[in-house]
Amino acid sequence: MINLFNINNYNINTKIFNNLLHDKIVEEFENKIAEYVGAKYAVSFSSATNAIFLALQNKKETITVPSILPPVVLNAIITSGNDYIFEDNIDWVGNSYILHTFENYKIVDSAQKIEKNQFVKECNDNDLMIFSFYPTKPIGSCDGGMIVSNDINKIEKLKEYALNGMSYANNNWERKIKFPGYKMYMNSIQAYIAYENFKKYDKKITNLEKIKNFYNTKFNLKNNSNHLYRINVKNRDKFIKYLNENKISYGIHYNPLHLNEIYKKNNNTLEKSVYDGNHTISIPFHEKLTKSDLYYITKKILDVNFGENL
Repeated sequence: MINLFNINNYNINTKIFNNLLHDKIVEEFENKIAEYVGAKYAVSFSSATNAIFLALQNKKETITVPSILPPVVLNAIITSGNDYIFEDNIDWVGNSYILHTFENYKIVDSAQKIEKNQFVKECNDNDLMIFSFYPTKPIGSCDGGMIVSNDINKIEKLKEYALNGMSYANNNWERKIKFPGYKMYMNSIQAYIAYENFKKYDKKITNLEKIKNFYNTKFNLKNNSNHLYRINVKNRDKFIKYLNENKISYGIHYNPLHLNEIYKKNNNTLEKSVYDGNHTISIPFHEKLTKSDLYYITKKILDVNFGENL
């Protein structure tokens, strides 16, 4: 079976950490990501979902979100005390998008994209940009998330919220309890795995660009994501059966949330989202694909004229 994603394996000697939760590698990783994207400060979390939750907690805003979206994002919006409405945006998938704009700053959800100097290109100093280190994301780990900004006050407050409402100190008994917070910080093992994958990231992106260009040429598409490669097929159920028969993995990114009974709103049609929800499928896209894999995948898909027969 040709895998949809590649997830690197690591054997970790936990003796290298002074503390499995708060070793210095967490801060080192935060600094490296901040430097890479061109931000001054960073704070890490146990997941990007928790990062969104803390960035939006008790704002009591109405957040406009794409219907084609991972449900964890919408869950974080709701559980943090906000409302939501859906929009018919399908172009964000695999890239970044503005999650919400407040009076004097915005939050950018970049869980599926991380690029050199990205914060400089997409944000102002007081904005917040969120990254994910979920295993299948561009820089994967055993989950994790991060917020970067040039606004030290926002970063320090988020760090306190994630650390049980405490100010940071090397020893737990030296921390000052400032308010009731949450246990949402990134641990040392998460930081270690993400950091190791970050060291390989530039080479990974170079390989993904070549694979993306190969697919685009073969399929006559202009996909630009370095996280997912999605195509539309006429009959997805038949296409999935065909991929399984030919040992090619697939993914569906994503089902439209506005049609789900849990999240349904009464006044949404969202035709593009409904179409993608029925016809879009992700094919294998990772840095370990060989030339043989690529020729096999494209031949099998083109053999059935994927936009017509399947």
